[in-house]
Amino acid sequence: MVPKVVFGEGCFDQLTSILSSHKKEKAPFIFLVDDVFEKNTEFLDRINLRFNDKLIFISAEEEPKTSQVDDLVKDIKAEFTYAPSGIIGIGGGTVMDLAKAVSIMLINKGSAADYQGWDLVKQKAVYHVGIPTISGTGAEVSRTTVLTGPVRKLGINSDFTPFDQVILDPDLTIGVPKNQWFYTGMDCFIHCVESLNGTFLNAFSQSYGEKAYDLCLEIFLGDSLSEEESRAKLMMASWHGGMSIAYSQVGVAHAMSYGLGYVLGTKHGVGNCIVFQHLEEFYPKDVALFKKMVEKHNIEIPQGICKNLSREQMETMITVALGMVPLWENALGSNWEAIITPEKLKELYLRM
Repeated sequence: MVPKVVFGEGCFDQLTSILSSHKKEKAPFIFLVDDVFEKNTEFLDRINLRFNDKLIFISAEEEPKTSQVDDLVKDIKAEFTYAPSGIIGIGGGTVMDLAKAVSIMLINKGSAADYQGWDLVKQKAVYHVGIPTISGTGAEVSRTTVLTGPVRKLGINSDFTPFDQVILDPDLTIGVPKNQWFYTGMDCFIHCVESLNGTFLNAFSQSYGEKAYDLCLEIFLGDSLSEEESRAKLMMASWHGGMSIAYSQVGVAHAMSYGLGYVLGTKHGVGNCIVFQHLEEFYPKDVALFKKMVEKHNIEIPQGICKNLSREQMETMITVALGMVPLWENALGSNWEAIITPEKLKELYLRM
């Protein structure tokens, strides 16, 4: 679990005081910041760079890659003699996943691709802080950092992955484009659906999942919330949804979305939406609710993205999805391979 968290409108301004006790002599803080803020001088001034601190802008146009992590680590080590005092990720899921991965790889040898899997990290990461500027991914609280590697899309799942500190300031999500707000919000909703309907469900994950699920219904189907209340509640839904899957697992939509992401580069949130709309046989009640949310907010979910895939692309997509064994076990039980065959996955992908 994340050991320290602050929440509230304007709490981002506590960042300097939070970091001060972790500053090591001559060792900089490295800030990985979504490049959407590159020209926002008012916001950048609030980061308050000091001494030899460094700010690196990150494009969130593509999903994070193991090669990108390796390049960032190489550049940081080349520029600084001392290991950084900390890595601070400010942005959405892409930036926070990169911050977690870089903090791990500054200490652990090899390539980030070597650690894709479960509990492969052996050395404690550099101090790292997560500051989400969009809500829904759960990256701020999860024990994974999802990366596209040379042969698969899979997270670095370990006890050293979670942030040491998280700052949850709903004001930072002001101005998020509507489609992006919806896609990442649905990532949270689907986290809850897959956790609550999974075979790994337990009292811990259920309590967090039920709360996040109810918040999503209030935010996306209700009419009583102000924009300020909606921002705060979605940030809490993201946190609780992330906690739920940390103690259980996700399911069918996420497993198939990984295939889309690896082959087509489909962003995670929209990929989950593309898949989820076709999963009535697995989650009938919740797919119906999802479609009501889509209609209420007038969102266009991309269609037909798999219709022109080559045979090789389809086979790769299926292989990547089938490789997500814990997700299938959670969704369908230990006998999942009798249900989810390559032919079944091909049928489902062709609907998309």
